[in-house]
Amino acid sequence: MKKAVVIGSGFSSLSCACYLAKNNFDVTILEKNATVGGRARQFKKDGFTFDMGPSWYWMPDIFENFFNDFDKKASDYYQLDKLDPAYKVFFSDDQVTIGDSLDKICEEFERLEVGSSNELKKFMAKAKKNYQIAINDIVLRPGQSPFELVTPETIMRVDQFFKNISQEVRKRVSDPKLISILEFPVLFLGAKPSKTPSFYSFMNYADFGLGTWHPKGGMYEIVKAMTALAHELGVGIETNSPVDKINVENGKVISVTANGKDIACDMAISGADYSHTETLLDSRYRQFSETYWQKKTFAPSSLLFYVGFDKKLRGIGHHNLFFDTDFDEHAKEIYDRPQWPTEPLFYANFPSVTDDSMAPKGCETGFFLIPIAPGLEDTETLRDQYFDIIIDRFEKRTEQEIKNNIIFKESFCVKDFIKDYNSYKGNAYGMANTLRQTAFLRPPLKSKKVKNLFFTGQLTVPGPGVPPALISGKLVSNLITKQYS
Repeated sequence: MKKAVVIGSGFSSLSCACYLAKNNFDVTILEKNATVGGRARQFKKDGFTFDMGPSWYWMPDIFENFFNDFDKKASDYYQLDKLDPAYKVFFSDDQVTIGDSLDKICEEFERLEVGSSNELKKFMAKAKKNYQIAINDIVLRPGQSPFELVTPETIMRVDQFFKNISQEVRKRVSDPKLISILEFPVLFLGAKPSKTPSFYSFMNYADFGLGTWHPKGGMYEIVKAMTALAHELGVGIETNSPVDKINVENGKVISVTANGKDIACDMAISGADYSHTETLLDSRYRQFSETYWQKKTFAPSSLLFYVGFDKKLRGIGHHNLFFDTDFDEHAKEIYDRPQWPTEPLFYANFPSVTDDSMAPKGCETGFFLIPIAPGLEDTETLRDQYFDIIIDRFEKRTEQEIKNNIIFKESFCVKDFIKDYNSYKGNAYGMANTLRQTAFLRPPLKSKKVKNLFFTGQLTVPGPGVPPALISGKLVSNLITKQYS
């Protein structure tokens, strides 16, 4: 059996490890932190349960396809519930509720702009077709050649790669609230809507078409499921094992050093930060310089708060978007002139609204996220300042006082992304999916300088997000299996 060492235990690493083990590789995962999951770790305190990173369960078909590849089902491991409403959007003068069906969403659109429901249906029909093409064709290509993108379907839609989401949305609706809602899903791809190809409208189908789901117990249930599957397949997992060096001889990885111990292997696969992984190599084996990374457009970092409340909150959903300030201005302060936002948009997640297991009885688990530019100064003073800003706005928009009901507050920001995940400039989501950073234009799955070194995860193909991470793990395992078959 060929020995494979996987660095990191995020979704892409777990995915890759499972596929390799299924194909009779001897696989060991090395995780620097005390628990598996990478950015999708779990935090528990005083009976409250928090997903530390990903909190949206979209594209349930991708998760199901993953487990089906091992003759399993997601339901073998966790209970999945569809949320209704999917989420709420708070504006300065209104609240918009996104229901669990297109009919309900059309009613809400029509309330805000007469005639918009018909345009939404046309937009969604196009988005659904793009989703089918993207998921069943494009994202399953390993990004090794531009010709992978050339299919009869993509040729017919080539114009959608040169127009952006903002143009497509504004062609359909004029109400500013509806524009913000339709542009929101592509933020998961880590770029401004005005810089994201309109083909990525398939994210709108993932939102309105497939719906928003919740695994009972939180997103970490997926990590636990994949870990259990990995163990069933014979994968070894070693936590508290930071990798110090990737050792190369004659252009091939011969071992990985973790905790001062050399672990011999026939190949290494890194699901850790791409730029950090290359620093584990001698300089002559690195593909990219610091200048290369500096020129790339990275997805935002985040200021996160994990808050326990001693009461149930009113007027909120499981997922809540606070778009009560200028959407475009905040985007500019992330991408165009990086700085701490003047009036930040933010996201608030209360999983205990629909899942009693996430908080003690009569209490609420609160997760708050402010997207910010990567590489910003990160101090406790700034964190506290922005917590006060968003809590003041939360109280105003939901018409309730909550400050005196906070039992505890923990935060996570740029410095923590760097310390815990070796994340470049503390980014939270990897590299943005702009036109010049799509498919074969992303960092490759296979090193060009080391024969048996591979990469997976949000900086590689197909990009950021949990479902793409699962696919990335499968793509790189296919490359390896083909090379060693």
